[in-house]
Amino acid sequence: MPGSVILWVAAAGALGAACRYLAAAGLRGWCGDGPWPVAAVNLVGCFGFGLCSAALQGRVPQAVYVGVLAGFFGAFTTFSAFAFDGAQLLEGRRFAPFVLNLLLQNVVGVAALWLGVTLASRP
Repeated sequence: MPGSVILWVAAAGALGAACRYLAAAGLRGWCGDGPWPVAAVNLVGCFGFGLCSAALQGRVPQAVYVGVLAGFFGAFTTFSAFAFDGAQLLEGRRFAPFVLNLLLQNVVGVAALWLGVTLASRP
């Protein structure tokens, strides 16, 4: 993997993380706490990931393409990468892996988070 890819991913990732924080903070001020700010960021990230993946593929150097998708959108929201993988599975008519991925990341992911919080909260 060329060093330029890592540099693009790192730089775009820093920008994506900052944008995520600012967007979520701004939305919390507008619509309050709860899941809505994160949901909005995730939906915008999914749209942006899809838009950029189609608009940039083959039009920019591979390092820039990977930097934008894995770096910026990966830091802005990992949900966009999850959604992209799901869309790829559906496009390939790979329904069983799609459902397994959906269950694994959502059900098992929430359970793993709960377990982590529970273990870390023990005296």
